[in-house]
Amino acid sequence: MKQYGEIKEKHPDAILLFRVGDFYETFGQDAIDASKILGIVLTKRSNGAAAHIELAGFPHHSLETYMPKLVRAGRRVAICDQLEDPKQTKKIVKRGITELVTPGLSTSDHLLEKGENNYLCSLYLSETIHGLAFCDITTGEIMLAQGTLEQVDKLIQSLRPAEILFARSKKVVFEEAFSHPRFSFALDDWIFQADFAEELLLDHFKTDSLKGFGVEGMSEGIIACGAIFHYLKETHHHRLGHIKSLGRIDHQKVLWMDRFTIRNLELFHSNSQQGKSLLEIINHSSSAMGSRLLQRWLAMPLIDLEVLNGRHEAVDFFFHHSLVLEEVREALSEMGDLERLAAKVSTGKILPRELLQLARSLELCIKIREIIVKAETGPLDAILAKFHDGSRQIQLIKETLKDEPQNNLAKGEYIREGFSSTLDDYRDLLYHGKEKLLEIQHRETENTGISNLKIAFNNVFGYYLEVRNTHKDKVPEDWIRKQTLVNAERYITPELKEYEQKILEAEEKSTALEQSLYLELLQKLFGDLGLLQENAQLIAQIDCLAGFAHLAQRNKYHRPQMNGGHEIRIVEGRHPVIEMSLKAGDSYISNDVNLDREHQQVLMITGPNMSGKSALLRQTALICLLAQIGSFVPAESAELGLIDKVFVRVGASDNISQGESTFMVEMNETASILNNLSERSLILLDEIGRGTSTYDGISIAWSIAEFIHQHPSRAKTLFATHYHELNEMENSFERIRNFNVSVKELSGKILFMRKLKEGGSAHSFGIHVAKMAGMPSLVIDRSERILAELEASRSSGDEKEVLAQQGDEMQLSFFQLDDPMLAEIRKELAHLDINTLTPVEALMKLNEIQKKIGV
Repeated sequence: MKQYGEIKEKHPDAILLFRVGDFYETFGQDAIDASKILGIVLTKRSNGAAAHIELAGFPHHSLETYMPKLVRAGRRVAICDQLEDPKQTKKIVKRGITELVTPGLSTSDHLLEKGENNYLCSLYLSETIHGLAFCDITTGEIMLAQGTLEQVDKLIQSLRPAEILFARSKKVVFEEAFSHPRFSFALDDWIFQADFAEELLLDHFKTDSLKGFGVEGMSEGIIACGAIFHYLKETHHHRLGHIKSLGRIDHQKVLWMDRFTIRNLELFHSNSQQGKSLLEIINHSSSAMGSRLLQRWLAMPLIDLEVLNGRHEAVDFFFHHSLVLEEVREALSEMGDLERLAAKVSTGKILPRELLQLARSLELCIKIREIIVKAETGPLDAILAKFHDGSRQIQLIKETLKDEPQNNLAKGEYIREGFSSTLDDYRDLLYHGKEKLLEIQHRETENTGISNLKIAFNNVFGYYLEVRNTHKDKVPEDWIRKQTLVNAERYITPELKEYEQKILEAEEKSTALEQSLYLELLQKLFGDLGLLQENAQLIAQIDCLAGFAHLAQRNKYHRPQMNGGHEIRIVEGRHPVIEMSLKAGDSYISNDVNLDREHQQVLMITGPNMSGKSALLRQTALICLLAQIGSFVPAESAELGLIDKVFVRVGASDNISQGESTFMVEMNETASILNNLSERSLILLDEIGRGTSTYDGISIAWSIAEFIHQHPSRAKTLFATHYHELNEMENSFERIRNFNVSVKELSGKILFMRKLKEGGSAHSFGIHVAKMAGMPSLVIDRSERILAELEASRSSGDEKEVLAQQGDEMQLSFFQLDDPMLAEIRKELAHLDINTLTPVEALMKLNEIQKKIGV
């Protein structure tokens, strides 16, 4: 317990799994917490004369079952192993922390999502420019960035790290700025120092400067990155050879979206429980590597026309070569996660069957390259030229390992027969030891003439020769007597003892030799780690592009024509998510959208609730985003100028926990948009100003539209509104155009056409929608009467008077009608004491009234 206390003191915030024999034990508060999280029994044991201490544990071989549960519960887990063989010491076994597992440092397959990165994020908060770094130790990817708090927040929202590190003194600032429900951990302030960070990076990458990585001058980002390497060292992650390069996120090269836009467009998560995100719809990748890369592409769409055209060319190739596409996707589906397998080679945690999977993946790389080369492609030549031939690595693995190896390194049976003659000899002893003993027995029987000689074994002196007393005189002189029985004598011979020693040692030496040969194999593969990682990255790109082509074929997407202009011309565009959720037989109503900076900068879109205004806004943004990650788009055609920022303010939300109303959140988000406009921005605003009074709302919406129109950027904008007064803006502002999502009114009912047409709409048809929602008929009828009188009085400006009159009529009832029968019923009801009326009496009275009025 003293040893446990000393180790626990170094990691007080982690649950310490303390190896004791064949069990991992937890003590004290750790045991209480572990028993609750894991559902294991909590017991007590004597802790000397002082007191009892809580205890909870599980078998060591169940670590992969229980440890992920602790990490998912948001706990850090320190694994304390025995560092020496208990048989080799008479003192307390030496123990130490071998690994500290946290949400951002999980390497267990039980914890990782197959197609998602598991990022550890480090955040350096300074005065103005803040540093940020992301590291996925399961793939070896590390990248840094720096920017404003808003830019940092957006990256965290997009890449969704599993754990965030920050300086302890910045705890209040961190909690105020970031409300994301993620695991975070505070480090000492001295870790976030420029000199210390640069020294750690140079030491890891074995370089004299960071110029070669293109990050020189990004001091805040480098500080954040240094904190990650320090954290990895402190958590006993020393095998980091797979982190071979340092990437950077350049805000100037990627499309900007704030976190509100990411949420409103539902890029990664749907805002409704049964809904689907854009990622779920477009992810047709066949491998885990492709899925991870697609998420990064979607998080950071490009504004590089040359790269985008290259991606579109590659997708176009696959789109028009269906047979090649099918063969490539089939090969990709058989491939293992080459990226994470390569990382496991570096850390030494890869198992024999995983190594065979790695070899198979390298074979499939060769196959995929051959399939594409046969088609004489041009668009993929640049990718194919970078592929490495993994034949040597494949041969190395296959000649070392069995075809069906055991997957437990501690038990052996994974090295191929014939690979090591010494190992084969050990195995021969293990497998054929009894046969050898029988040979000795037959030989000695023939040599001595002892007919009933037998060889047996016991735990006292091992193998022995047993001779019945009737043949005692035939025993050779060089046999050594070990035991005398009533009817027999037991002997040993030097040959028997030597062979016994070989058999007893064979299993231990065989296992040790297999482990040694396996480590040699990993060491040879470690030298080719860069090759494996580059092939994995190339395969991920091919997988994404092939997935885009499959998506386009399946959902009838078309190639967008990208250019350096400022226009957006979409013909028959569709919402990629909504069209996939329609019932069988229903078809999505497509729409054209034209935007530019000269004639149609702001489209003022009116129309009823449920007519499709919000869908139209979203689909315009999603089509642009899909084009700028390299995908085809859900439209008959699309000519798109590059977009560098997308802002979406759609739907109501609030932040009650921080005292912000729906309207306050709306104004915050809109302010963020207006303060960050650019010439290539696309702005989508839905019902701005509706959270306050009508006149306030109209005034705010009008001034926002006017601001965008008059702003030097002339940002392209879709403005959906129920304020029909805004239709007047078309007459005063040259680049504002009125459009409406059309409906037809038939016999008092409305039919949603969902088609965008020129011109404003004078009605919202809100009462019709209320009726469709099942609102009581009394409410509907009353609403229609008030609406009719308001519309009749609008021209004379008497709305307030009409509403006052309507307020007086709130007590209006059918008893005010001029009918003697109704007057009589009213008199009866007036004298009725409801408080003393039983349910049966009430029903009888109701029946009586019905008879009077003839119902």
